[in-house]
Amino acid sequence: MYREGKRRIPAGCALSGFINRDGRRETGERIIESIALMNERSNGLGGGFAAYGIYPEHKDYYALHLLFDDKHSRYQVEDLLKENFHIEAEDRIPTRRVRSIDKAPGLWRYFVVPRLSKIREAQEDEEDFMTQLVMHINDAIPGAYVISSGKNMGAFKGVGYPEDIGEFFRLDEYKAYTWIAHGRFPTNTPGWWGGAHPFTLLNWSVVHNGEISSYGANRRFLEMFGYKITLQTDTEVIAYAVDLLVRRHGLPMEVAAKVLAPPFWQEIDRMEPPRQILYRRLRVVYGSLLLNGPFSIIVGFPGGLMALNDRIKLRPLVAGEHGATLYVASEEAAIREICPELERVWYPSGGEPVLGKLEEECVCRLSA
Repeated sequence: MYREGKRRIPAGCALSGFINRDGRRETGERIIESIALMNERSNGLGGGFAAYGIYPEHKDYYALHLLFDDKHSRYQVEDLLKENFHIEAEDRIPTRRVRSIDKAPGLWRYFVVPRLSKIREAQEDEEDFMTQLVMHINDAIPGAYVISSGKNMGAFKGVGYPEDIGEFFRLDEYKAYTWIAHGRFPTNTPGWWGGAHPFTLLNWSVVHNGEISSYGANRRFLEMFGYKITLQTDTEVIAYAVDLLVRRHGLPMEVAAKVLAPPFWQEIDRMEPPRQILYRRLRVVYGSLLLNGPFSIIVGFPGGLMALNDRIKLRPLVAGEHGATLYVASEEAAIREICPELERVWYPSGGEPVLGKLEEECVCRLSA
C-alpha cells in the first residue's frame, strides 16, 4: 500500500462542522448527514470526524485513540504506556460492519494519565510529556499510529467515504457539543487510515481542504521547537502550528489566525500604529508559519471551533447560525441539509477567522 509522500493525486476535499454554544451534546447523526451531502468532493480514500465532550466519565484522562497494523506494534505501545502512565481503562474502539470498509487496522483506545515520577524525570509539564509520547509512537514504533490524544474528545478516521466511516465507528452512539468532519480527495498523498483527516495533537484537531505550498518552510520552523513531522502532509503541519502558537506561546486563537493567514504588507502599512506594530511583529517572529497556497480549515479545541480561509479565499468556506449553534462548511447546502432555517449566513473573507466558543456557564458546567 502507498503511504504519505509516495504518490501525488491532485484534487479537493469537503469540510463541515458545528458547535452548540449552549453546551448541548448531540449524537453524530447530523454531522454525518452534512458531510454526506458533499459526497462528490470525496473519492473514498479518506473520511473522518472529531468530537468534543464524548467521554464525560473519563474527562480527566487523556483518551488515546490508536491504530495498529499488527499485535506486535500494539504490545510495544502497551509496554510503553504501562511504564509511563496509569491506565484507567482500555478497550477496542467500538465498530460495526460496513460493506464498503474492509481491511481495517486494529483500533484501540486507552484512558491514561502520566505518572508524576516520569514527568519529573523528563522535566516537562504534563502536556509536553504527552506530546513527546505521541511523537515517539508515530516516529519510532512501526505499525502504530496515534489518531488522537486529547481529554474528553476523540478522532475517528479511516479509508472510505465519510458517511461510511461515521457508520463504521458508530458515531450515532456518541454525544458531543462540537463535531467536525472531513471528506478526503487526497491532494498529495494516497489513502491510508492514518493519513485521513482530522489530524490531531493533544486537544487540537484540524480538517483541511487545499494545498500548502509553504510546507517546507513551515516544517523546518516547527522542527526547531521539537515537533517531529512524520507523515509528510500539510495538515499535520497546521495542527502542530496551532499547538505551538496557542498552547506553548499563549497567543489567542484570533491572533494565531493572523499568523497563519496574515494581512498583506500593503494592508499593514495602512493600519493605525498600534495594530500596525502588532502585525509587523507577528510577521517578523512567525513569518515561517504563514500558510501559503489555497486552503480552508476547521480547527477544533475544547470549548470552541475556528474556521479560516487563505488570504485570497481560493477555497470555499461558508458559515451560518441558528440559535446557539454555529455552523461552518465548504458549501451552504451542507449546512442547510441539517438546519434549513438559518438565521444568518455569510461567506467569510480571506483570512477572516470564524470563531465559536461555549458560553461561559457551559464551560463551568462541562468541567465540573
